[in-house]
Amino acid sequence: MIEVVSLIDAAPPRVFDLELDMDVHAGSLPGSQETATTSTGRRQLALGDEVTFHARHLGLNWQMTSRISAYEPPYHFVDEQVRGPFRALRHEHHFEDLGDGGTRMTDRMSIHAPLGPLGAMVTRLLLAPYLSRLLRQRAIHIKRLAENVDRRR
Repeated sequence: MIEVVSLIDAAPPRVFDLELDMDVHAGSLPGSQETATTSTGRRQLALGDEVTFHARHLGLNWQMTSRISAYEPPYHFVDEQVRGPFRALRHEHHFEDLGDGGTRMTDRMSIHAPLGPLGAMVTRLLLAPYLSRLLRQRAIHIKRLAENVDRRR
């Protein structure tokens, strides 16, 4: 299980919406050349929507389709791989209202690679640290966008 916790000086609805925006998602990892195509054509995901990601990671081209399987705005949503390179991938997004206009954003990701014990070793030594770095990078991007809102409105 990978877990990344971020404190963001913005309300949960703002952070929640940014996390479900596929343009924001793709922009958070410029080095991966990531694109996201949604099943609905909308950039903002909701319950049941699917999104297919194309990206370059670890020197390889990857394609993965995930579905939003749980959706409780503005506090929680889950995306799960329905097609892709992993035996299973589940990514939980939690947004806790800190009561002062801030949010504790927690990403929890569980991944299971194919190839049994070999896949488990590759996950532990390579994939988990790499995905943890990606989640931290994405969280920094979300934090920057969420906190740079014109608060006079």
